[in-house]
Amino acid sequence: MRDLVSEPISPLSGTFDATAMGRGEPGLPRGFTWRGDSREIIEVLKVWKDSAREGGRASAELYLRRHYYRLKMGDGSVWTVYFARQAARSGNARIRWFLYTVES
Repeated sequence: MRDLVSEPISPLSGTFDATAMGRGEPGLPRGFTWRGDSREIIEVLKVWKDSAREGGRASAELYLRRHYYRLKMGDGSVWTVYFARQAARSGNARIRWFLYTVES
């Protein structure tokens, strides 16, 4: 069963993939904190990107918007998370990681 969550999550501090960050990609951490619980990533199942045109512009240029990851977590669940290339509209530039769906 897949549940839509669409909530911000916090990366476990100090666990970012520095190699990916050196390539200009998000540094997927080793886990996340969601609703007060820490969850470890066991396996990366799939990775993809989402691009879109700049809002309100007639230009045909595409911009990379999100990096998606399908992850097997330590508790056996499968998460789909994404990293937003632009800061959240809430005004908090630190919120970049979101839990999109959870499969139990």
